[in-house]
Amino acid sequence: MTIRPIAPEESTAFNAVVSHPLQSYQWGEFREKSGVKVIRRGIFEKEKLVSGFQLTIHTVPHTNYTIGYLPKGALPTKAVIEELKKIGKEEKCIFIQLEPNVIDKRHSGGVQNQSKEQQNQITDSGQARMTELGLTPAAHPLFTKYTFVLDLTQSEEEILKNMHSKSRYNIKVAQKHTVQVKEDNSDKAFKAYWKLTEETTTRQKFYAHTKRYHELQWETFKHSSMKDELTSHLFTATYDGKILTTLLFFVFRDTLYYPYGASSNEHRNVMHSNLAMWEGIRFGKSLGLTKFDMWGAMGPDPDPKDPWFGFHNFKEKFSPDHVEFIGSYDLVLHPLLYQGYKVTDKLRWFLLKVKK
Repeated sequence: MTIRPIAPEESTAFNAVVSHPLQSYQWGEFREKSGVKVIRRGIFEKEKLVSGFQLTIHTVPHTNYTIGYLPKGALPTKAVIEELKKIGKEEKCIFIQLEPNVIDKRHSGGVQNQSKEQQNQITDSGQARMTELGLTPAAHPLFTKYTFVLDLTQSEEEILKNMHSKSRYNIKVAQKHTVQVKEDNSDKAFKAYWKLTEETTTRQKFYAHTKRYHELQWETFKHSSMKDELTSHLFTATYDGKILTTLLFFVFRDTLYYPYGASSNEHRNVMHSNLAMWEGIRFGKSLGLTKFDMWGAMGPDPDPKDPWFGFHNFKEKFSPDHVEFIGSYDLVLHPLLYQGYKVTDKLRWFLLKVKK
């Protein structure tokens, strides 16, 4: 087995051995455009690419040090950890955070709906493996530990039957009010998407990426139905001539993803968001995708007062499986600096919350 950098001409092969948009070659291109250093490695057996990983390098302000981030990769091996240590030394990383795309079998439903490749990533001893490899639970996890996954191999009738009666009713209400939902990847639709995103984040009081961050994604990811690379698809729900809901979907390999969504407070009685989500599900099925990953959920017994509860509740009513991953872990390379970083990071987030 050998580990070496991935060349641009190997992008399609690389995408075929990773399992999440954040590991896709196109995601790396987007991050490079945003000014972040991206490092890709391929794992080869007899010159055949069998696995790979992609991490980003982030500078620590006012220092010569950095932090590495490897989200949604495979369960690491000793060889991968050694390669990460080598990269970390070259890049002056204080630590590298890993958030494996590995399901915790003990606490998750719907495991039977995973592909064979994903079944190989499902484990009930993932935490033990990470500890054995010398990693520690992350001081500040970045990606949610939970998500909702809907089985798209069901018929539309089965999905409608299984979802919460309120969502089924709301879809009919929107249809009765002739809410129009369509995929619209025009500049006009993107402007409406950003305007609604600003409105939603202000109303819900949570943080969002910058406008430039979203623009770079929009410019980088194609909007065609190519399953061998990461693509994006913007859906709009229009009522009375005005766009009231925008949902952005990703397609990667056999899965539909829902990373971003925003809606207006206007005409909420016509249930435009519910119909937009339903049409997104139908879109995924039309492409022959097998899963719909809703890109995050709260944990068991969520707090209704949490700013994210509304999104969690909205997704949950479509009756997906509630899935738990093994969590986030830090590969600590400079222990003393790591302790100082943890203190500084906590203070930073405290000040941001006070300011918000």
